[in-house]
Amino acid sequence: MSAGQIAALIAAGAFVVLVGLLAVPLIKLGRTLDEATSAIRKASKDADPLFSGANTTVTQVNTQLERLDGITANAQAVTGNVSALTSLFTATLGGPLVRLAALSYGVSKAIRRRSKSRKDEESRRRERRKAGKR
Repeated sequence: MSAGQIAALIAAGAFVVLVGLLAVPLIKLGRTLDEATSAIRKASKDADPLFSGANTTVTQVNTQLERLDGITANAQAVTGNVSALTSLFTATLGGPLVRLAALSYGVSKAIRRRSKSRKDEESRRRERRKAGKR
């Protein structure tokens, strides 16, 4: 055997060792990919019922939102009716009620003023009587 042949033999042996060392991680990587593939298949099988349930939930929520839209529209109509009724009440009875309130305030103020002036007059008379007796 010549030196070139020995070198070729050593290179071939090193190549076999290298291939052997690389084969182990490649086999493990293949198994990992197989497990990942099976996990993805299981997840997709389990996701179908989940998506179906979510679809049902969204459908029910949409139905409830439609009902809520109807309720909101009715509440808005009631608000408009109450506003119109309030305006009508104010236009019809508001002026006379304000006048009546002003009249009652004026009458009560006049009565208080009159009773106060009577009390003041009586107190002056008492003072004069006391002053006259002295």
